[in-house]
Amino acid sequence: MQKMHMLPHHHPLADQQALKVSKVLMGVLLLSTLSGCALFNTWLPGSGPIRGDVGASSNSGLEVDPTAPTVQLIDITERTLRQVNQAQKRSEFASLFQKVAANRNLVGPGDVLEVNIWEASPAMLFGSTSSASLSIVNASSSKATTLPEQMVSLDGTITIPFVGSIQVAGKSTQAIGTEITTALKGKANFPQVLVRMTRNTTSAVTVVGEVNTSQLIPLSPKQEKLLDAIAASGGVKQPINKITIQLARNGAVHSMPLESVIKDPKQNIPLTSGDVITAYFQPYSFTALGATGQNQEITFEAQGISLVQALARVGGVQDNRADARGVFIFRFEEPEAVPEEAKSGIKTAENKVPVIYRMNLTDGSAFLTAQNFAIKNKDVLYVSNASSVELQKFLNILVSAVYPIVNVGNIGNK
Repeated sequence: MQKMHMLPHHHPLADQQALKVSKVLMGVLLLSTLSGCALFNTWLPGSGPIRGDVGASSNSGLEVDPTAPTVQLIDITERTLRQVNQAQKRSEFASLFQKVAANRNLVGPGDVLEVNIWEASPAMLFGSTSSASLSIVNASSSKATTLPEQMVSLDGTITIPFVGSIQVAGKSTQAIGTEITTALKGKANFPQVLVRMTRNTTSAVTVVGEVNTSQLIPLSPKQEKLLDAIAASGGVKQPINKITIQLARNGAVHSMPLESVIKDPKQNIPLTSGDVITAYFQPYSFTALGATGQNQEITFEAQGISLVQALARVGGVQDNRADARGVFIFRFEEPEAVPEEAKSGIKTAENKVPVIYRMNLTDGSAFLTAQNFAIKNKDVLYVSNASSVELQKFLNILVSAVYPIVNVGNIGNK
């Protein structure tokens, strides 16, 4: 008698209960997903936070002190735009750098002086000298002697024969000539002295960077201006609209596009001794992240670009991923550009306020506002994913997990 092998029997009631449980479980999960995708955003893969999470600290999973200052989220409106633009005007050279005193070309350590001494005939001191180091010019009634060039010492002195060491630092060449003339009276026959500065290193500015000739440029009583120094250096190597001029003076450092300085004569400010002018080629950049056509760092010209131009340069937003209501600009802003009610108290070591600007591109008028909202150096442009994208991710995971189980059950029922 053969033994019969019994196949496992599936109870219809058990199968129905399991199916009901599966349906209920899927319904609960789908309802949770539809009511708040942020719940799944903490463990689903993604390029960044969704719109509702930007600026919110409650989803971080960490305990947050409610009294602690937070990074402020500011909607880009006409009011915000006006305040940012007004702050931008206050960052111009004409506003940042105070007027300087007229350059008097006073002598200082490191300057090189040439001293010419005239003595009436008969010459008592310099006219009869035979020193090879002296240049003697004969005239009908006087003789001129040119002393070797001297660099003003660290203690601010030079040496004159038959006079000795004299203090010249902080004096004009005319005053130094008068002082030498007075010291030679009674020794020379009606002396006259002319002092000339052959190398000016004290009253000078430094020009470096993307110019044809980096050099130290002496200042004259003419009161040279910013563009004068750039022109004296042979101009810039690159197109004007791609050059930024940085001016460092007395510890303060500020920058402006060269094109703006050229267009606005008020920004062509007078220079003062010790100024350092640096020409940079296209030094600005912003970083694009999230649901944009490209995720990368983008350089832009010194004149600046708008938010609309920035979006265009990264290929716009991805219409199959992006939430057009969630376009954000992360920036360390100047305090005066932030609305009073939005100041959080957080400031960096450079006295900058971290803020997040938000633009809603589903509003057609927002494109007009975005054309006037300037992107700044080191901004981060982020476009968040739409909530439906997070739902799609979850459904893909759910289907990939449930589908093998359903297949096994179908095989077992055969």
